[in-house]
Amino acid sequence: MQTLGALLLQLMYLYSFLIIGYILLSWFPNARESSIGQFLGRVVEPYLEPFRRFVPPLGMIDFSPIVAIIVLNLARTGVAALFGLM
Repeated sequence: MQTLGALLLQLMYLYSFLIIGYILLSWFPNARESSIGQFLGRVVEPYLEPFRRFVPPLGMIDFSPIVAIIVLNLARTGVAALFGLM
């Protein structure tokens, strides 16, 4: 069971980097329309969408990905505690 927990933790860690990569693509014009941007959008947007409903953007800055990453890290902590990997 610890192997499953460790794998799940690594996948959640990788997913947080995918979110960061998707955020960084917004800094470059037309980067989200590239094949990598479209792939990241299909993978990350379903997770970010609920956070965008509750965390409104302040001006031009969208804080919902930051909240999503914090929630994902809290979930990682919960998974680590559940599988006894702390």
